[in-house]
Amino acid sequence: MRRREFLTLVGAGLAGPIAAHAQKTAVPIVGFLCSGSVGSDADRISFVQQGLKEAGYVDGQNLKIEYRWAENHYDRLPMLAAELAAIPVAVIVGVGTTPAAIAAKRATSVIPIVFVIGGDPVKLGLVASLNRPGGNLTGISFLSRTIVAKQLEMLSATVPNGDVIGYLVNPDNPFADSDVEEAQRAADSLQKKILVLGASTNDLIDSAFARFAQERVGSVVVGGDLFLNSRMEQLSGLASRYSMPTLYPWRKAVLLGGLMSYGADIQDALRLGGVLTGKILRGVKPAELPVEQATKLPLVINLKTAKALGLSFPLSLLGRADEVIE
Repeated sequence: MRRREFLTLVGAGLAGPIAAHAQKTAVPIVGFLCSGSVGSDADRISFVQQGLKEAGYVDGQNLKIEYRWAENHYDRLPMLAAELAAIPVAVIVGVGTTPAAIAAKRATSVIPIVFVIGGDPVKLGLVASLNRPGGNLTGISFLSRTIVAKQLEMLSATVPNGDVIGYLVNPDNPFADSDVEEAQRAADSLQKKILVLGASTNDLIDSAFARFAQERVGSVVVGGDLFLNSRMEQLSGLASRYSMPTLYPWRKAVLLGGLMSYGADIQDALRLGGVLTGKILRGVKPAELPVEQATKLPLVINLKTAKALGLSFPLSLLGRADEVIE
């Protein structure tokens, strides 16, 4: 055999194993587009990772995650989404907020996108329909923007003597106006007055509760929002300081001493988002994955806090509570 032919055969023999090894060791990159910060979004990210693990993917083993943090500045999301698309990543996951999903959609029409949001993805223009999303997006939709009236009703039943209900929102949230409108309609139907205050910083949260107390508000509903979610300890501390019966959208706030919570099971929705991302990594196209709807709305009540406030929950609420903290 000629020397040139021998070297060619040897080279071909080596190329096969090397190429196979490269393919074997290459791991997909998933981009996490986060509206909050490392600290505020830690729990949310852990639930997405849990879903990915259920689907067979673990960061640092057979998956790499690239994070981008907006630090609660929604206007930064388009730039951060563009950065992930330029890497490029295999999938972009909008971690729990509608602005992140919208920014990702505008950044790419090619890279698969998984959203986990509390709005209607069809009305928002993210997908063509729930059953047949079309395009490069799919995800999880959970109920959070249609429960404000129920929250006010539950709180009013628990604090019947409160003529005025306070409502705290983040004015920077794109759904703030519609949530306030629903809260106003609900208050009218309950024959209650409502005092709406906005807070997008720690100082404004402090000022809002001081104003609620000054105006002799009987109870407070905290609106669903990522920034407010990240300030649960501050919110629960203020509610305790002013002896203010407060309803939150998040269970964790009740564990911190809040009176009650009623809202979407965001943890489960985020986990499902991770599972969906795993399916896409295995080759399923987003257009072929129907948008899943997470419909769990757990009610959590704190009997210890109620007693400290001199309140008692109606039997109707006690009977339907998913969790009672004593």
